[in-house]
Amino acid sequence: MSLDISSVKMSVDEKQQLADFDSCLFGFLKLGSTEETGKRSLLEKGIKSYENQIRESSKQTCDDGEEMDASVDPKVYCHLGHLLLLLEQYPKALSAYQRFYHLKQDHWKDAPFLYGLGLVYFHFNAYQLATRAFQQVLYLEPGFSRANEIHIRLGLMCKATNNYDASLKHFRQALNDSSECSFSKAQIRLHIAHLLEVQGKYKQAKEAYEQFLSSEGIEAPVKATALKQLGWLYHTTEQLGDKNSREGLAVYYLKESLDADNGNGQTWYLLGRCFATLGKVHDAFVSYRNSIDKSEASADTWCSIGVLYQQQNQPMDALQAYICAVQLDKSHTAAWTDLGVLYESCNQPKDALACYLKATRNKGGINSSLATKIKFLQQHLESVAVQHLQNKPRTLPSIEEAFALPIPAELTSRQGSIGPTPQHPMGKTGIMHSQASTQQHSPGNHGAMPGEEAHGKKKKGQKRPASEPLDLPPPPPQLTPQQMNLLHQLQQNQASLDPQQRQVLDNLRQQVLLQNQYQMKVQQQQKEGAFPLSQGDRMPPPFLPGGLLPPGQRTDSLNSMPSLSSVTLNHQGHIPGVMSVASSAQGGTLPLSSSSHHDSLDRIGDTATSDTEGLPKEIQKFVSDHLNDRDLNALFSSPKDYATSIAEDLLSQFTQSQNTSKSEVNSQQNVHSSQKEKSLSNSGDNSLPTSHASPSKLSSSVHSMNSQETSRTEPRIDPTKVEYSVKCDSENVNKLVISRNIPRSLTPPNAPFNISITMKGREVLAACKGYGKRGITTSLLGDKGPPRPPSPPYPPLAKENLNPPTPSVYLETKKDAFSTELQQYCYSQPVVVIRGLAGALKLDLGLFSTKSLVEANADHPVEVRTQKQQAPDENRDAYGNKLWRCDSSRGRTTIAKYAQYQASSFQESLREESERARGIHKDSDSDSNSSGGPKGKKKKTIKFGTNVDLSDEKKWKTQLQELSKLPAFTRVVSASNLLSHVGNTILGMNTVQLYMKVPGSRTPGHQENNNFCSININIGPGDCEWFGVPESYWGVIHNMCERNNINYLTGSWWPILEDLYEENVPVYRFIQKPGDLVWVGPGTIHWVQAVGWCNNIAWNVGPVNARQFQLALERYEWNKLQSYKSIVPMIHLSWNIARHINIAEPKLFEQIKSCLMRSLRQIRFTLDFIEEMGLEVKWHGRSENEAAHYCNDCEVEVFDLLFVVEQDKKFVVHCQECARKISTRMEGFVVLEQYQLAELCEIYDRFQLSHMSYFPLGTVPDVLQRTLCSKRITT
Repeated sequence: MSLDISSVKMSVDEKQQLADFDSCLFGFLKLGSTEETGKRSLLEKGIKSYENQIRESSKQTCDDGEEMDASVDPKVYCHLGHLLLLLEQYPKALSAYQRFYHLKQDHWKDAPFLYGLGLVYFHFNAYQLATRAFQQVLYLEPGFSRANEIHIRLGLMCKATNNYDASLKHFRQALNDSSECSFSKAQIRLHIAHLLEVQGKYKQAKEAYEQFLSSEGIEAPVKATALKQLGWLYHTTEQLGDKNSREGLAVYYLKESLDADNGNGQTWYLLGRCFATLGKVHDAFVSYRNSIDKSEASADTWCSIGVLYQQQNQPMDALQAYICAVQLDKSHTAAWTDLGVLYESCNQPKDALACYLKATRNKGGINSSLATKIKFLQQHLESVAVQHLQNKPRTLPSIEEAFALPIPAELTSRQGSIGPTPQHPMGKTGIMHSQASTQQHSPGNHGAMPGEEAHGKKKKGQKRPASEPLDLPPPPPQLTPQQMNLLHQLQQNQASLDPQQRQVLDNLRQQVLLQNQYQMKVQQQQKEGAFPLSQGDRMPPPFLPGGLLPPGQRTDSLNSMPSLSSVTLNHQGHIPGVMSVASSAQGGTLPLSSSSHHDSLDRIGDTATSDTEGLPKEIQKFVSDHLNDRDLNALFSSPKDYATSIAEDLLSQFTQSQNTSKSEVNSQQNVHSSQKEKSLSNSGDNSLPTSHASPSKLSSSVHSMNSQETSRTEPRIDPTKVEYSVKCDSENVNKLVISRNIPRSLTPPNAPFNISITMKGREVLAACKGYGKRGITTSLLGDKGPPRPPSPPYPPLAKENLNPPTPSVYLETKKDAFSTELQQYCYSQPVVVIRGLAGALKLDLGLFSTKSLVEANADHPVEVRTQKQQAPDENRDAYGNKLWRCDSSRGRTTIAKYAQYQASSFQESLREESERARGIHKDSDSDSNSSGGPKGKKKKTIKFGTNVDLSDEKKWKTQLQELSKLPAFTRVVSASNLLSHVGNTILGMNTVQLYMKVPGSRTPGHQENNNFCSININIGPGDCEWFGVPESYWGVIHNMCERNNINYLTGSWWPILEDLYEENVPVYRFIQKPGDLVWVGPGTIHWVQAVGWCNNIAWNVGPVNARQFQLALERYEWNKLQSYKSIVPMIHLSWNIARHINIAEPKLFEQIKSCLMRSLRQIRFTLDFIEEMGLEVKWHGRSENEAAHYCNDCEVEVFDLLFVVEQDKKFVVHCQECARKISTRMEGFVVLEQYQLAELCEIYDRFQLSHMSYFPLGTVPDVLQRTLCSKRITT
């Protein structure tokens, strides 16, 4: 960062004004307007002042080029970062924020800093780091003034990564927030409606769109988008009525959308699709043509045009349209498939096979019929019959020749306007550039990087005036008809050319290329207004070799399609915007010249760009000094555009509505994010993990609206690992250079409010009184930084110790099962398999067999997961590639129906085994949908019956009574089980759940809810294979999930064992046989696969010890940070433990007592806030077995004081912070109290350390256990 060495003096008044500027103003300042010129000048002056301070300090403390920053206040860096952020100088802002992070040990206390850092990461598409920073802001300060801005960005990022439930939650919280926001409520509601659509909730989505459209005061462009979505929803969703009525409504709403916004090319395209479905060919083609005229010449449009040509028996025109599609998107599955069908219909199977193979490159899944075609062609391509067809005169040029042919005029006329792929308008960039008016954001406007003007680069967003002289090279000589025929002949006989003929071919190709390039330049200059064309001035026709478009395939009838050469663009009065094109995986521009295709089919669409091209010098310096290619690709990769039904134009609507003016100095100095994305995205790395998304019904349409592959690569730079410091350059002390430093260890500050667990309850309340008037929310872990995943144990294990033997116990007698030694051994191990338990205790596990379950309750509901059957130690996609993501679809059935499936699967397996024994091999399977991967293996589709609730004591009395034979520490209900003291049912945790399995049924990797222990018994008759990792390694696996773009808490993942081995993670692996009980210790990561046909029963238990309670508390706070609901209410549970159990373990006692103390403190803070707001607290009390309460919006536990409001004729509970966001003055809220303070203080004071445990481990009589466990909380 080069600095101005001139001294800057600021007055006291200016310093006071400057102190009011921080990251919270981002998106709300209009620094580009003339009214805000003074503020902009003040910010720039402040930046220079801070930079001078840093430079002067560098001169004084420079030692061997390293700057220790001993005399620089860390707040200088923080405020400098804020000012740079407000001016949208993101790289410099990142450097300043990172320096503050390193210098300030308790940086996490500064919410505006974390918010600003999150905004910078969000700008660079660093979703994981941005999410982490935003989550910390909400965790530390739930009432943060820009919480709605954070929720919107979190919603956008979750939506971009297909985490739709979390996205919906964040958008709804933003919608309920009454604070000032850069997004309108209408835009947020549109996002919510779209999320319902992509989740497959079509009827709810339709109602949401209709409700949205019935609102008044909606901006026309936003209304047009909603109409477009609703129209396409009718076109694609069968549940919304019969086809004729649906298509009529689809056309109606799409036309209404065009009435509101006639310039939206995607709407024209969708209307063309509807007309094509109705058989209105001419209307469809007119719509497609309008789509191209509106700068929406996307791969989907050209593919659909190709289909129309093919239907009208115009194969050459169809060929050119498909070639246009795959040039725009080289992974467009539908275009490649349709092109293969075209070649196959023209008896050119070799070219058809090449296209089909290209269609499989898109890893969104292989169509079974396509796989069959590929297999057939590969087997019979060389047969005599196929060879005979190959020797016939060809109707179409080969695929290689087709790519060497010149480009149609429609494509070349748009090439000059091709820019970076517009971000999905319902995606992040709709608010990414939310610095309100500093820059004008339109599809064709990309701000210049610093220094571009000096190098003679004209800013792309500005049009050249018509009067400006234009320097064009002289036009190249055009090919004669004889040369065009020669070119065509040489291309057809390319394989047999001698060197001289090959040179002639290359020369002709080069000449065609020059002609195309010149034509594009002329058309681009005309488009920019350099020399307007009159009505009679038309661009030269496309360069077409003779015979390329057979005249016999042209007709003038209405039902006939015009050929490509007859489609011309209306240049009169129309300035096309940026063409919506799917970018390549590298994010670069698309190679549309013919010379880029003739060498190899595999090179179609490939691009190469410099790693640091277009980056500011500061970032280039940092890159060259410290980052390897992988790091750079990870940090600055720009995610691809989603092929979703929310159109690209909404993005420009949002940004244009917020950015209405832009000064010349601003455009030259600021870093415009859209250009930044273009230059940064050029460094995308295909080797990095990607996630594939097609998040709408539109994206699953026939002509591959799902063809675009979404790549979300996250940066490797973490503020906890990489820091920036200032170096003193001995040659030029006026420069600041970015360097790397090791962060200091963080030491938690002392807790405020001088309170301790030795104080009485009323003393705690008195010490905290008056501090919560402005609203404070605290943590159960104390006043320290937000929780974070742990580092792996040090030193790392040796490689030979990464496959440890699984702790196992074999029981022979009932005495062994009830021994204290067994209990203590289980408590000390991550996982234990107890063998022989059923025999030792004489358990009748047959009560849980499928037959018994059907006899007991045949119609009991079962959740079904549809999965692909694979080997237990691997997880592969359809192409044989190993991956972590483990997807499955959800359904519902009954025990009786699943029992039939389970039995038929077993019988089918016996039949196949018998046939194999007789030497008969079958390729198909009765219950499978197989697809051939590159290894030629089929994957059977299986159904896994999971989460069968057995909590009803009336329905399952016999089964539940049988489980009372188990040892106390493993029982569902036990006084020594913390979960028995919750006081209400938590399905699957303090109740039994059943799992019904066939071979291959998988329970993906996870930790149990709130890190509680779990019990799992295999009923049989088959085995299960288990994998387990100790709790201390969950941070490593969490980071590996992030690297694979999977959410650790909510995602479905199956670890790759080789990856765990490389990270030195030990893995227990063992077989669970029928009758075996598996004890899963607190926090142990595990994943399970059925080897045979079997049933399992499982539940959770909570040992009364310090390790279990601490891990449960840590996960409770981690869930709060991640906006994930903790189904175990730890505050509620802690008070119940204090009521019911005497604790003799000092550490556990301190943990529980501290939790109670912090709960009392929070109650006092909340009462202070209620008194400050002038609200009345009404007594409500608690009923017997009443469940703990959670906030309706953020889903955090709400204890004692409930903020209740009526919504949709229901009374719902909110936490204090969410209630404040809904209404700053709490209008409509009623505060209910469930416990008297005197009662809580009495419980708190009575809870003392016991000298002898009230419940010695494993020795409590059964009668006493049942008596105590039946106790419920009373008020």
